[in-house]
Amino acid sequence: MPKHEKNDVELIRTWTLAADITMGSSVRAKGILQEIQARLPSAFKKAISLDGVDLVLAMSADEKTAFNAALSVIAKAMDEAPTLPVIPREIQDILGMKTSERHRWLADGRLPSAGTRTVRLAGRARQITFHVFDPKVVEDLLDRGAVDEWRVEDAEAKAEKRRNAAYQAKLTRLARKSSKPSKKRGNDVDEPASRLRGWEDFDIDGLLR
Repeated sequence: MPKHEKNDVELIRTWTLAADITMGSSVRAKGILQEIQARLPSAFKKAISLDGVDLVLAMSADEKTAFNAALSVIAKAMDEAPTLPVIPREIQDILGMKTSERHRWLADGRLPSAGTRTVRLAGRARQITFHVFDPKVVEDLLDRGAVDEWRVEDAEAKAEKRRNAAYQAKLTRLARKSSKPSKKRGNDVDEPASRLRGWEDFDIDGLLR
């Protein structure tokens, strides 16, 4: 049970987040806590906390009405927890992927999106929109080790791209080399007279005097 400043806490209820809900991710567990807190009245958001994989609701005895109302909200949220969309930071933790990998695999279709969500950042006017993911799809990707497969595919594609680039560069160099004019014929006129064929005969006959 988490520490509390009040000593009159008497109303307590605990829920354990099952593995099929968190998929082994502490980030996912925290996300579920935040989802529940968002559904509770502001005055009671801090009444629920996360202790490992346990959600703990603790309130004082004189808050029994609010406690019962919170129980109803949390019970509904727990029923919906297995189907709550997986947000970006959660899927990255669950599948062990980098942000750049998530963007790349989302763009090429290997990582299917379940839609988008728009939220307002705390204390800011700006809103952000991001893709969310179906927990069933994420669980399947986790079970079959899809991320490792995609990394192998990406490495092979990168190596093939390098080979093609090297081949094209070679063809370009050969094309430039073959397009250069030959200098051999033009240089013949500049060769010394002693190296020109038949020069001696012309010199003997005095034809060039």
